[in-house]
Amino acid sequence: MATARIEVMLCTGTGCVAGGAFRLKEVLEAELAKHGLREEVSVIPTGCNGFCGQGPLMVAMPEKIFYGWLKPESIPYLVEEHLLKGRPVKKLMFTPPEKKEPIPLLSEIPFFKKQRLLVLRNKGIIDPERIDDYIARDGYTALEKVLTSMHPEEIIEEIIASGLRGRGGAGFPTGIKWKVCRNEQKTPKYIICNCDEGDPGAFMDRSVFESDPHSVIEGQTIAAYAIGASHGYIYVRTEYPLAIKRMQLAIQQAREYGLLGENILDSGFSFNLEIREGSGAFVCGEETSLIHSIEGKSPEPRQRPPFPAQVGIWGCPTVINNVETLATVPVIINRGAEWFSKIGTATSKGTKIFSLVGKINNTGLIEVPMGITLREIIYEIGGGIPNNRKFKAVQTGGPSGGCIPASLMDLPIDYESLTQAGSMMGSGGMIVMDEDTCMVDVAKFFLQFTNDESCGKCTTCREGSEALLEVLTRITNGEGREGDIEFLEELGQAIKDASMCGLGTTLPNPVLSTIRYFRDEYEAHLTYKRCPAKACKNLMAFWIDPALCQACLICKRECPAESIYGEKNIIHVIDQTKCTKCGTCFDVCPPRFNAIKKISGEPIPVVERGIPVERKKKAPVPV
Repeated sequence: MATARIEVMLCTGTGCVAGGAFRLKEVLEAELAKHGLREEVSVIPTGCNGFCGQGPLMVAMPEKIFYGWLKPESIPYLVEEHLLKGRPVKKLMFTPPEKKEPIPLLSEIPFFKKQRLLVLRNKGIIDPERIDDYIARDGYTALEKVLTSMHPEEIIEEIIASGLRGRGGAGFPTGIKWKVCRNEQKTPKYIICNCDEGDPGAFMDRSVFESDPHSVIEGQTIAAYAIGASHGYIYVRTEYPLAIKRMQLAIQQAREYGLLGENILDSGFSFNLEIREGSGAFVCGEETSLIHSIEGKSPEPRQRPPFPAQVGIWGCPTVINNVETLATVPVIINRGAEWFSKIGTATSKGTKIFSLVGKINNTGLIEVPMGITLREIIYEIGGGIPNNRKFKAVQTGGPSGGCIPASLMDLPIDYESLTQAGSMMGSGGMIVMDEDTCMVDVAKFFLQFTNDESCGKCTTCREGSEALLEVLTRITNGEGREGDIEFLEELGQAIKDASMCGLGTTLPNPVLSTIRYFRDEYEAHLTYKRCPAKACKNLMAFWIDPALCQACLICKRECPAESIYGEKNIIHVIDQTKCTKCGTCFDVCPPRFNAIKKISGEPIPVVERGIPVERKKKAPVPV
């Protein structure tokens, strides 16, 4: 069979699928058939490409020409111009906000330049539903190596020497955890892959499952051989249907190829995997809660020690590693511990995956070497803040992480630096905030999440989160009291010291870090009943500047509360007694007028009704 002249790598990760990627595939294949190009052009559905903000997207090989924000109606022209006539289509290429010319090649796009792909080595390159594609990229060579030439103890020592630390949040040395389990006498032993990814805005583990499931299977099988386990579980939240489907298919294919099951590669080693779906409880990301969930019990943590590596599922020694950790293992085995340990910092080796979201131009999934700075991630990879707004803070580590201010932009990203800054690595969520973000409101948002997700077993977590949330809610409502800040600090520290599991001990981080770096915002809410970011609804009002109002009727027409008065050529006025502060008027007012103003903690200017618009015609109108 002849090799296709062009390969079109079409992203079919969840983000692109939600944007219509499967429909694009249908239209693309129909157009190729129409022009007689089915033999010359091959359409390959890949997993997540990483540049999610440009999805649905595709890359035309071998030149690696990148096309983003694709729609079905764009495909006929793209096929005719590029795939038939060989003329790449500029208007469908990526154009950075600050530039006028598109960037055709994927390798030249700033989003990809500073990344280093180890775990995501196959993203956007292979069809995740074809095991042959993974094998063609040296897949399962690491498994073959350990089964034919390495003893379990050698594998564990190699992982220890590499400096690999758990990527699920705690950062515990992976090889040490394996060694503890290996040395336990009780059998059977188990290995669990933790894909209970519950952080708001996080999609790292899901994307690995969707783009390269065999890398996880290979890593988990190597781990099983190292610790002496013959059975493993993949725990994944049920909200990930595409990830589950692809992982189920990958397990089936691995069994058919003799890479899972009995007597793998005629080595005498047998290992079986099964998927267990979780119901979406955030606390199941904690090891002992996850174990209880698989066992059919209430997902609550238990006191440690003993640790799961000693007494885990069904009372047997159990290793729990997250998706990213396991997907890194084959790379270390193939390239060597010495090679891997040269990447990153002295105490944080290798790379880390982050989901880069929020007020950032280039949202997506990135993999960067440990030690890279926040400035490099936000401005070089992320492309800066939209609409030239100022960067204010970044929240790392999920809802239990902290908020790092702009003054620490040059902070290196590693386990120790983030902890010292009052945050944490977590599983890899990174939410960027601009100057319009209220940090008190941000702390309240994350406390609402963790308060809802607390299992309730631990009094300090259950009652403490409720008390923190109550105070934060009062403050954002303009009802704060003297001493509230000091109370938040004292209670937050008590919760950290006395809670049983990781959810409770890290729960106060958003509160404590925002007080540490943005105390002035808390004081403004308390003392002046003012939100500096003009984001807290109860401390905010909207009014129409009579010098700028063009009496265009747009805000009046769109106001859901019918609180705006005015006619054509009559300056509009907002009735503050009816206004629900929804912000619709602010959103729909044309930028060239900029007539709707937000105010917070200030007297609302009185504007008479019935003033003709002619009175302010001489005033300059911003363009």
